[in-house]
Amino acid sequence: MESSIVLGIILIVSMVGHADSVALATCILLIIKILHFDNYIFPFIQDKGVFSGLVILIAAILIPIAKGNINYNDLLKSFTSWKGIIALLLSLLTTYLSGLGVQFLTVQGHSDIMPALILGAVIAAAFLGGVPVGPFITSGILALIVKLFSRK
Repeated sequence: MESSIVLGIILIVSMVGHADSVALATCILLIIKILHFDNYIFPFIQDKGVFSGLVILIAAILIPIAKGNINYNDLLKSFTSWKGIIALLLSLLTTYLSGLGVQFLTVQGHSDIMPALILGAVIAAAFLGGVPVGPFITSGILALIVKLFSRK
């Protein structure tokens, strides 16, 4: 029951904060719990959800290339302009941090910080015009900070 209340709070905060993707994900989880399919569906989502979501996200990002809106010249320009070079470097950094974040949350078992990550993402979406895809990068930064400060 407690987990449903927490999900309900996340749902309300995400709706108030206009974080539609968080609200939809929370609704889906609540419906699965209400229908008592959680023992069957939650393990699958937990095991394959991040990968499946990333595949869909990357496919959406690649649509302009697939549709032919970006050609070879555009690609070459993107790797030779200062913006393209910085984008490449930042992409390396954020992808690395996202990987650290996934490990931190899943393998290292720090999922207890997820409500704080979600709340931060919802607040940023509501008040700063952000898009709540930052929890992995945020947790990666946190994992890096924890790693730096835990060395003695």
